[in-house]
Amino acid sequence: MKTMKKISIIFSVILLLTGFASCEQLDLIPKDKMSDQDYFKNATELELFSNPFYNDLLDKSPFDEQSDVIVNAILDEILIGGQRRTVPASGGGWNWGTLRRINTLLENVDRSEDKEAVVKYTAVARFFRAYFYFDKVQRFGDVPWYDKQLNSTDEDLYKPRDSRELIMSKMIEDIDYAIANLPSGKSVYRVNRWSALALKSRFTLFEGTYRKYHNLEIEGKDYKYYLDLAAKSALEIIEKGPYKIHSTGNPDKDYLMLFATPDANTDEYILAIKFDYALGIRNNASAYTLLTSQGRPGLTRKFVNSYLMKDGSRFTDQNGWEVMSFNEETSDRDPRLKQSMRTPGYTRINKTTMLAPELEVATTGYQPVKFVQDPASNSGNNDRTGSSDVDMPVFRYAEVLLNYAEAKAELGTLNQNDIDISIKELRDRVGMPNLNMADVNANPDEYLSSATYGYPNVSGNNKGVILEIRRERTIELLQEGLRFADLCRWKSGKSIDQPITGAYFEGPGEYDLSGDGNVDLILYTSEEEKPAEREGVSLYELDKDLILTEGTKGYLNYHHNAERNGFNEERDYLYPIPIDERTLNPNLTQNYGWNDGLGY
Repeated sequence: MKTMKKISIIFSVILLLTGFASCEQLDLIPKDKMSDQDYFKNATELELFSNPFYNDLLDKSPFDEQSDVIVNAILDEILIGGQRRTVPASGGGWNWGTLRRINTLLENVDRSEDKEAVVKYTAVARFFRAYFYFDKVQRFGDVPWYDKQLNSTDEDLYKPRDSRELIMSKMIEDIDYAIANLPSGKSVYRVNRWSALALKSRFTLFEGTYRKYHNLEIEGKDYKYYLDLAAKSALEIIEKGPYKIHSTGNPDKDYLMLFATPDANTDEYILAIKFDYALGIRNNASAYTLLTSQGRPGLTRKFVNSYLMKDGSRFTDQNGWEVMSFNEETSDRDPRLKQSMRTPGYTRINKTTMLAPELEVATTGYQPVKFVQDPASNSGNNDRTGSSDVDMPVFRYAEVLLNYAEAKAELGTLNQNDIDISIKELRDRVGMPNLNMADVNANPDEYLSSATYGYPNVSGNNKGVILEIRRERTIELLQEGLRFADLCRWKSGKSIDQPITGAYFEGPGEYDLSGDGNVDLILYTSEEEKPAEREGVSLYELDKDLILTEGTKGYLNYHHNAERNGFNEERDYLYPIPIDERTLNPNLTQNYGWNDGLGY
């Protein structure tokens, strides 16, 4: 095949200004060697043209999404809320260049002489078009539907937004074609039949629960239709797919190692993003939680409280749970807790030195460890430079199980057998007791249903089990980039306003947070009382270096001065359409509650 060269394809000025902006770098043959009419002739050319879809659309750093369960030292605009969330002039997610590339492939794919390749890459393109539009629906709600390339004189450049129902119906058409025509063999770095089913399960669950909890009534299908599709798509993977929950029989390590091993586990990862240190394709998943120059993330106390005890009982049913020390609260919990954050006894992979959480790195005291590699990986360079080459999950079998259980619970058709083939699989990996549907429905968790810590809008006969499935989902899918979308579809934006405090300290004194029997933290109240420096011991002056909620005692409260203006229930579930796009196309209406000054 002739040598490929990247050339810039610049979309028309009108498309650029109406939101179809971006100069796409397309892998095309130079025009002096091959005309456009001669391209798309074989499987190789179709593959090369479709390769950028993966890079352009898949989230390469899901681990750094802030939410109510994990926060950075600097809160993002959603956590701050209020006037920090403004209508941008351009950008803001209203980018359509990749869609043009997708439609270009679909319009030209029939030129290929390889008819099997035509079907396969049509399916690939339609998978990614559904993926593309799912992102747009989550961000903006109604958006224009485009299934063709547009030129500068096309009237559709100025069309209004199409209905959410039309977009969803077109997405289902696309994904059903992909399901029927993509290969069914495992291909962890390439889309296949199973990743298409996983995508369908994800976006129909989103749509079904969004319509249910937002009381969104649209002409067309109701929320139950979408929940039924979500359950059926997930069940097809469960019953016919080649995937399973990864387990070596070690409940204290299997969850941790699933995310710390460089190559994606093909038992459980349905689709992943490949990283390779030697090839220079790296992420900063380890750096994010280890280096002070990164986000300094910490889990929130609210979230840590939600982990069950190892015997399946509720941590928040215990007397005095509110003021338990770090060492006490982390004892005998769901094993995923110590595989998701530093707890007493924590060591880096293949090391023996016990490490305390570093308060200068994790501002809440709850330091994440998910995706953190062996420090010897890549000759230790991942610790020195922050580079990491763990693969990032896009679709994991665990999510499919959770989608299935939630869809059935929200439909009111869930039974204990459904729990046994879904939630039980996740709990078995970590040696946790199974979820008993009758028990939790008879006694819903007050913590998870409270306005202070949970989801007060859940009701009905399945209230208890819905809350438990949400608990399971939040814990299992931590740092996988799905939390804010979950809060939006559950109409739980007020969870953003819930406390973002950290670990509890009873007052000044010496603490052993590593669990090795030695003091590693000393809190003191004034410069005059500052103890002598000691190797391996961190010293913090209360009310100066370290802020607690009650002065000399209480929860870590790093964000005490953060200006948090609250989540706007009437506005913040959708993003605004940028000003420039509406200026060029007045037929684009603005999302409710966003004032862009245009007056129409």
